[in-house]
Amino acid sequence: MIAGIGLDIVELDRITKLDERSDKFRLRILSTREILLYDMLPPHRKIEFLAGRFAAKEAFAKARGTGIGKDCRFEQIEILPEPSGKPVLYFDGGEVAGFVSITHTRTVAAAQVVLEK
Repeated sequence: MIAGIGLDIVELDRITKLDERSDKFRLRILSTREILLYDMLPPHRKIEFLAGRFAAKEAFAKARGTGIGKDCRFEQIEILPEPSGKPVLYFDGGEVAGFVSITHTRTVAAAQVVLEK
């Protein structure tokens, strides 16, 4: 049974500007393990990765019905790939029952989250 659906889209230029100012935005959005993945990417893929994770975490918070705030913070949400590349959602260290899809074009990144009960 579907418990929630969330969708988010973000412009890559916006994320690029935030990331170029300092690493604070990146460190606020990505978990330690996500930063390790980010650091291994070629430069042209880093913004796509960061923007995709940002959109996915926003979509997850929307699917939960809380939004980003005191009950659902960026650092509590983690999206890690399975060996196949499929992204898997984690919240407070536990795997989330549901699905996440992340996509991007040259100008935007988008993500959709479907949570199950």
